[in-house]
Amino acid sequence: AVLDDVGVECTDVVGYSYGGAVAQQLAFEYPDRVCRLVLAATNFGMGSVPGSYAAMACLATPLRYYSPTYFDRNAAALYGGMTGRDLSMRRRMMAERRLHPPSAYGYQMQLLGTLGWSSFPFLSRIPHDTLVICGDDDPLIPVVNAETLARRIPRARLEIVRRSGHLFLWDEAKRVSVRIARFLDAGAGASLADPVAQTV
Repeated sequence: AVLDDVGVECTDVVGYSYGGAVAQQLAFEYPDRVCRLVLAATNFGMGSVPGSYAAMACLATPLRYYSPTYFDRNAAALYGGMTGRDLSMRRRMMAERRLHPPSAYGYQMQLLGTLGWSSFPFLSRIPHDTLVICGDDDPLIPVVNAETLARRIPRARLEIVRRSGHLFLWDEAKRVSVRIARFLDAGAGASLADPVAQTV
């Protein structure tokens, strides 16, 4: 409906974290509306390898959006990467996240939305050139999930970004956006029929 409203027939789609589930479902149900697909820091729902116990426990509450102290204390366990290592980055993230925190109801509905969903049965029927990109320091989404996505999607390639965590689209935007742009700019003629794993 959004694409119809703006008169766009086919577009590149980037799905990050929970949005990766939305992107996979979109690509499967409306393959003609998706040109190229990027799945960042995401998994395939039920059957995926869960994150660490500490990360999953933090995810159960939206408190990090409201309490700077809670965010600071748990950022490394939940997000890893630059946010977990760098105090100035954590402070910036805390300030930005407090501007538009989710409601408790909305947050819980998003968590419930993941229950029972899995793209595993249809991953092999996603026909698009796909970049699966993740950080190797993401406590929430272990790398093995990205490896499974890249292996199951026929025209997928995998890029693992060293020392990057779950928030790499924000805390390492320049570093990661170069890789995503390179993939999207490759053009429809550049086939990715053979999965490729690359650590950068």
